Amino acid sequence: MTYKKKYLPLIIGLTLAIGFWGGGLFHFNTGADLFVASSKKQKLSKLIDYIDNEYVDDVNTDSIVDVAVNEILGSLDPHSVYIPKKKLSAVTESMNGEFVGIGVSFYVKKDTISVIKTIAGGPSEKAGIAAGDKILIADKDTLYGAGITNEKVIKKLKGEIDSKVALTIYRTSEDRQFSIIVTRGLVPIKSVPIAYMVDSGLGYIKINRFAETTYREFKVALKKLKSSGMTSLVLDLRGNPGGFLDRAQQIVDEFLEDDKLILFTKNKKGEVHKFFATKKGDFEKGDVFVLIDEESASASEIVAGALQDNDKGTIVGRRSFGKGLVQREMQLGDGSAVRLTVSRYYTPTGRSIQKPYTSKNNQDYYDEYRKRYISGELTDSTRIEVADSLKFITPKGKVVYGGGGIIPDVFVPIDANDEYEKVHYAINSNLISNFVFLMLEKDRKYYNNLTKRELLEEHDVSEDNVSEFIEHVHVFVRRKWTINVSDYDEQIKRAIKAEIASQLFDDNLAYQIKDEDDMMIQKVKELLLK
Repeated sequence: MTYKKKYLPLIIGLTLAIGFWGGGLFHFNTGADLFVASSKKQKLSKLIDYIDNEYVDDVNTDSIVDVAVNEILGSLDPHSVYIPKKKLSAVTESMNGEFVGIGVSFYVKKDTISVIKTIAGGPSEKAGIAAGDKILIADKDTLYGAGITNEKVIKKLKGEIDSKVALTIYRTSEDRQFSIIVTRGLVPIKSVPIAYMVDSGLGYIKINRFAETTYREFKVALKKLKSSGMTSLVLDLRGNPGGFLDRAQQIVDEFLEDDKLILFTKNKKGEVHKFFATKKGDFEKGDVFVLIDEESASASEIVAGALQDNDKGTIVGRRSFGKGLVQREMQLGDGSAVRLTVSRYYTPTGRSIQKPYTSKNNQDYYDEYRKRYISGELTDSTRIEVADSLKFITPKGKVVYGGGGIIPDVFVPIDANDEYEKVHYAINSNLISNFVFLMLEKDRKYYNNLTKRELLEEHDVSEDNVSEFIEHVHVFVRRKWTINVSDYDEQIKRAIKAEIASQLFDDNLAYQIKDEDDMMIQKVKELLLK
């Protein structure tokens, strides 16, 4: 079995399963009291009471309830999920687009917490913490040594807004230890992390999820790029698992003319709710290219489907995931919550893009990447299975299909070469992030003094750096790469340089370096030349 077949589908499947917790949500919680007395509910309640009071051994009935809730939801559909109390705050923070903390990304190496970089404008940057600093103590609690975990670190560094935490820092580049007080504040979790001009007239915006702050972030990015002369936009929704439905609706509204149908939903009672574009669109005249792949789902598919069905722009990439169900989050009264599927959504032509599922095996549902790879559809668009019964026609006569994802207007295959997939995995994983951090640590003074211009124009990634990266990968995957690395020498160099840019400066600069290797962006450039 090849490396790709064995590992890549598993990685993508796990990513999707976790990511879809945020997919396709109505943007409100229910206030209705659904838990009125009934014989069914009393039966469950009495059973728990009997186990609590009469069972021969002590039992953690909370865990029994959790298992029961998961089993019940698992029998419904793959997207109705239970969120335990201990996980709800992290999920909520991600969807709110901010949390209270000190604003650093960190890396645990040899039982020590090292700062990869501080969040621009965040509490740590204001306090003077720098990349490469090691956090040794927080409020007299040691944060180094055996057993240190990310969870422990996060628990110590997060807290109430405006509360203070006393940190002991060791700065390697100066070989000194010092103490510092950091006042915790709101730290943004950006859902629109990248926006830059690819070249004259062509802008790029990446949305990685549809959270509370996404529309606001998108508008800022759109305004900035328009002021830079953008006439065409690449909207990158690859790997985006979804989020709040109304945020997707607002973003579609920026591209569609007044009163165009964006989507409609239908619930179990047959009630239909339609969503239309308004007068506030700021990019109705510009060209838009939407990038999607097999991990684009839910709210991402709402955006792609609404534009495709209204003959607006061009959808580029591969068939999207296929999630056409809408969830509503409902609190369960003990700090936990359930996200329950309450309706289906349909694109303007009437398509449901929900792929088939059963209540018996959700793993198969999330494992479909493997099926797509085996069937050949990831490399050949003619292998995509469509059903004539699910054929729809757009206003300008374009044929589109329902039944399992958005099929792009312009197909861009994956590279089926096993060697390419190994390299692609390595340079798009934490392996390269960890490697570059260690590389910067060896000469932090030099790298900290680099300007953006010097990095782009004067700094070269060496052959030695490539060889060291390969060895780094060998250590972590515990196997030798049986590939001709020289075939991918320039690609690896560019990926290392991009990661240096990300850690020293920002992701915008990193993407500007990497986009030469991005087949979908290159395809958009080709389309613009026609």
